[in-house]
Amino acid sequence: MSVDFKTYADQACRAAEEFVSIYYDTMDKRRRALIRLYLDRATLIWNGNVVTGQSELRHFFEMLPSSHFQVNMLDCQPVHEHASQCHSTVLVVTSGTVKFDGNKQHYFNQNFLLTAQTTSNNNTVWKIASDCFRFQDWSNSR
Repeated sequence: MSVDFKTYADQACRAAEEFVSIYYDTMDKRRRALIRLYLDRATLIWNGNVVTGQSELRHFFEMLPSSHFQVNMLDCQPVHEHASQCHSTVLVVTSGTVKFDGNKQHYFNQNFLLTAQTTSNNNTVWKIASDCFRFQDWSNSR
């Protein structure tokens, strides 16, 4: 039996809210564990710089200074199964502010494409397939 779209969208939103809480808490407090949230072949685009795969992601996150993220906006939508090779997939969009040690506070926008994965004990976990992060500060050169 197929699930109606409203139920599917509600489930996607609950998953997105839980994921966002886990992601930014992990980014700020347990950075070394962050790569566990990514698929093995996930891609991160960080301000135009492409990082792909667990090893490169681990190295990239270790190089970032410590951070404090404040998420001000969260939006999500389920991705139709025909567009996601029949996997349960959710697009998550966040924005807010971030302060990295030794740097000024920046506005940011981040988009995640999450896909549901079944664990060995039949639980469902959401993993990042694609992540695009960008600072949103206006240029001072205007």
